[in-house]
Amino acid sequence: MAIDLRAFTPARLALGRTGNSLPTAELLRFQLEHARARDAVHRQLDPRSLGFPHLLLHSAAPDRNTFLRRPDLGRRLSKESQPLIERGEYDAAIVIADGLSALAVHRHAGPLLDAILPALTEKDWKLAPLTVVLQARVAIGDEIGERFGARQVVVLIGERPGLTSPDSLGVYLTWDPHPGRTDAERNCISNIRPEGLPYDAAAHKLHFLMVEARARRLSGVALKEDAGTLE
Repeated sequence: MAIDLRAFTPARLALGRTGNSLPTAELLRFQLEHARARDAVHRQLDPRSLGFPHLLLHSAAPDRNTFLRRPDLGRRLSKESQPLIERGEYDAAIVIADGLSALAVHRHAGPLLDAILPALTEKDWKLAPLTVVLQARVAIGDEIGERFGARQVVVLIGERPGLTSPDSLGVYLTWDPHPGRTDAERNCISNIRPEGLPYDAAAHKLHFLMVEARARRLSGVALKEDAGTLE
């Protein structure tokens, strides 16, 4: 019995061929998906679309083209943004960063916050003011978390677009944030979107990691995600 593998995955497989080339329809579909991925990388984030009160910050990258060419500038705050953060005593800071797909943030950051914030407010988490950072990479959360005096930082960020997922949202959790933290010291939840990891499931995993990080005072490779399934 023949099985159509395409019924089980959006990956580009079993495309067929015309002579030595792809069928015209598949070639055009590839070009369309490639264009969508490029558009997602270059798209600018409109913070007003998020629907949450926030503190707007900027990285040291002054524009999108510089951000793409200089990843190091996207990992630290601009001089103008640094004094906007007031230090306090916080259990966690949540940062929304445009990353490499503002489209992902537009579509999925709000629904994920709707799913995770009730679980945190019910348990009396003291959260720093929500921040939105433009032209930002993951590591910018380390500086923001340190300046807030937060014990951990959660960064919601647009992931690098793929041909089948130009709008994938990622979440990175870091305990004791400060500049110089490595990726091995973070926990990541990726591909958050209706076609990937649903919002409720992502919030369930994130809540588990935040609670465990606070209890064990660590994150990264030493903290395993064992949240179980969401019932």
